[in-house]
Amino acid sequence: MNGAEALLRTLVGSDVDVCFANPGTSEMHFVAALDRVPEMRGVLTLFEGIATGAADGYARMTGKPATTLLHLGPGLANGWANLHNARRASTPLVNIVGDHATYHRRFDSPLQADLWGLARTISAWQRSTARVDDVGADAADAVLASYGPPGRIATLIVPADVSWSEGGAPASRRPVPPLPLVPPETIEEIAKVLRGSERAVLLIGGAAMRERGLGAAARIARSTQAKVLCETFPAVHARGGGLLEVEKLAYFGEMAMAQLDGAQHLVLAGARAPASFFAYPGKPSDLVPQGVTVHELAAPGVHVPAALDALADALGARALGARALGADALGARAPAPQAAPRRPGRPSGRLTAESMAAAVGHLLPDGAIVVDESITSGLSVPAATAGGPRHDWLALTGGSIGQGLPVATGAAVASPGRRVLSLEADGSAMYTLQALWTQARESLDVTTLVLANGSYAILQLELARVGAAGDGERAAALLDLHRPTLDFVSLARGMGVPAERATDAEGLAALLERSFSEDGPMLVEAVLG
Repeated sequence: MNGAEALLRTLVGSDVDVCFANPGTSEMHFVAALDRVPEMRGVLTLFEGIATGAADGYARMTGKPATTLLHLGPGLANGWANLHNARRASTPLVNIVGDHATYHRRFDSPLQADLWGLARTISAWQRSTARVDDVGADAADAVLASYGPPGRIATLIVPADVSWSEGGAPASRRPVPPLPLVPPETIEEIAKVLRGSERAVLLIGGAAMRERGLGAAARIARSTQAKVLCETFPAVHARGGGLLEVEKLAYFGEMAMAQLDGAQHLVLAGARAPASFFAYPGKPSDLVPQGVTVHELAAPGVHVPAALDALADALGARALGARALGADALGARAPAPQAAPRRPGRPSGRLTAESMAAAVGHLLPDGAIVVDESITSGLSVPAATAGGPRHDWLALTGGSIGQGLPVATGAAVASPGRRVLSLEADGSAMYTLQALWTQARESLDVTTLVLANGSYAILQLELARVGAAGDGERAAALLDLHRPTLDFVSLARGMGVPAERATDAEGLAALLERSFSEDGPMLVEAVLG
């Protein structure tokens, strides 16, 4: 057995059975070994940033890693931006990166790069396999390392001669240790704070955004009157009727500080202390108001939902709601308060950001997965879907645009039978539009809704916020997407995805309804007025 086959058999034996790939010459033995290891599903992507983003989306939905197959240093560099987003999402992910044969490196051939240095910038764990005898053990170690805690990126560099050499052997799966629990004394200390008369905010994130964590947060809020907020860009947010409708911490710093105004205590559960996304002249970077005491209930690396449950129990909070939810990704059951289901009416008339949101809220299918990279145009959609059917919401965790289409692709691979709605801004869609080709090839149930306003609208806002003098024609041209106007319908059809354009609210609703009722991918370009 050669090294490539031993590597693959170790991965599938460790329950890593999907590989998002953009391979090159140094990975050809891995590609050939797929015929001998049919348990591994290979998914071809046309750009490495799609492979890494798809692996992120897959792991967010399954809780287990996918693997990527990337070509040398340039391939890893091309995938870096979505690895950054995956790292901020605490996603378990295994990168397999091919390298030149060990004896070839000294010749400094054209694709030679500092692969080790590149991997170090994004990986929590990395290793370069030196001998074929070690490839199985190294792969098993990589999978274990990807689980964290919390989930993290593991990169295994595999030289070409290790892949093609005979003598490889698969390694057995490494057991994943359970997440640590928060000590009882920490629970009691924070319970004492919340029992007091001073105002408190509970800021939740990470695993707390699943059903169990939301149910526990609702119990805490009801028994203490603490205000509950959540991180701005959660990796996976369980939403819909029957779940706690939690307010997000605002993107803009001054708005976030207003949300925290009047609080005397800030309790963190799976979330970081809030900081401004960027520095602005004359505005603070630290968004925790002066005089607020910060308490960490549970860092992202511990069992956050269990900590919230324990805190609710310590407060004597009763379970709310008439029915218990099913097991979440961390294997427990918990009740949640039930909210009356509500949907906006079917919209008509001009196609605006508000009527677009109403169309999505009116038609969103039960069990949908929403991948949100809509930036400014989609700000109305969360309110329009809060009382809709149960769905999962995947956000732009690291702020590096070009995530939406790849993450939607991976989420669809992970969740057959569930409709994925990808909310895309026109500017960010162009970063990784080739993901549509993979969606067509794999017949994935993804509806891509491109919100076309013809500009980098978020940057137009930021231009003013940073105090830059840029109201002239040349500055405006760098934020404008006309001359020529992008034609997403033609672009999508050219990659095998059916596509239509909507120019009014009735037309958008009809196209979404059609896409949600049919199998396979579809793109809808919504021209916002």
